[in-house]
Amino acid sequence: MARDPRGGRAAGPRPRVQSVALAVAAVFLLIGILGYIPGITTDYGGLRFAGHHSDAKLLGLFQVSILHNAVHLLFGLVGLVLARSVAGSRLFLAGGGAAYLALWLYGLAIEAVDPESGANILPINTNDNWLHLALGFGMLALGLLLSNQAGAGGRLDTPIDRP
Repeated sequence: MARDPRGGRAAGPRPRVQSVALAVAAVFLLIGILGYIPGITTDYGGLRFAGHHSDAKLLGLFQVSILHNAVHLLFGLVGLVLARSVAGSRLFLAGGGAAYLALWLYGLAIEAVDPESGANILPINTNDNWLHLALGFGMLALGLLLSNQAGAGGRLDTPIDRP
């Protein structure tokens, strides 16, 4: 990608993978913020720091806690930083998708063993599990399939090209 004389990136359209990574990161930031707003988060008085004892639910569906909301905010901030490059955008989307698939498996394991166990620290309910499955596959697909013509590191290096 060409650079302008002042050292910055040349003006022009951003690769789709970066735009999508920015949008996904912004959604995670928004969700993290909404988790702290009474009314949008039902049973807000039951919001706890962590664990399955938190009765608060984002949009009345997804069980949340202070830690759960903080994780969404942190994930969104990491996404904003990584979305500054094509490689970082792909890492955020594909790596984040893989992490959400692992979180889905973790949620299934907790539900199968004991949803009231101390291992349910985020907390996670059935609605969260379905959302994590959709996020996992969606982000993984976007990270792996979007903007294939824009490589992660530019053109291939050959010894003759080196100074």
